[in-house]
Amino acid sequence: MSVRRLADEQPTSFEFAPDNKAWAERELAKYPPGRQASAVLALLWRAQKQNGYWLTRPAIETVAAMLDMPNIRVLEVATFYTMFNLAPVGRHYVQLCGTTPCMLCGAEDLKAVCRKRIGEQGHVTSDGLFSWTEVECLGACCNAPMVQINEDYYEDLTPENFAKLLDDLAAGRPVRTGSQVGRVSSEPIGGLTSLTMLYGADGRGEPGAPANDQSPPSPDEAAALAAGGNGPKDEQTHLPTGKIGD
Repeated sequence: MSVRRLADEQPTSFEFAPDNKAWAERELAKYPPGRQASAVLALLWRAQKQNGYWLTRPAIETVAAMLDMPNIRVLEVATFYTMFNLAPVGRHYVQLCGTTPCMLCGAEDLKAVCRKRIGEQGHVTSDGLFSWTEVECLGACCNAPMVQINEDYYEDLTPENFAKLLDDLAAGRPVRTGSQVGRVSSEPIGGLTSLTMLYGADGRGEPGAPANDQSPPSPDEAAALAAGGNGPKDEQTHLPTGKIGD
């Protein structure tokens, strides 16, 4: 277990902005009297987000007062969960997944980009724009390697498109979240290889074909699929599309 401590340099005070204070009051109203401590994670997260994605001692104490909790109890929560940053981070805080699928798909090359572009882990660039750290699985293994920057995922990264992504963020240019190679959700990069009759069902066409090139399933087909029953046969797999393996 890593040792997590608050940063040595701390601001003198913290106060929720009016919109965040109103949000916090709505959160507290969700809980019965005497159970407001259940909102501690939500309020700490909101405080961190307001404060440039790091959590200060005054913010922890403010949340403790709002929840009628001892300061030490809220400090215990803040230091236990690694989602809370206890020291300043960059405006674009890069969490780079280094777990096995990402490692096998090139995470080490992405780390090299971070070291060249940003510096070592925990270092905030002089312009305050970037910092990074390696984290465990972020749950996008199909689209590895990937990073989370603030609250967004960026997937199917290469050293080249990752470096461009950082450059675009630094310049304030718009960036695309999700896959950086045009993959849809977690489909194969080349498109579906089975269940191809599903193309068009969500309003998009097969790769390389005009959008909406196939009609959506009929009401009967849609009902069969939703029920997990035997829908129409897929031409490539010759299996019922509603339930593979039947």
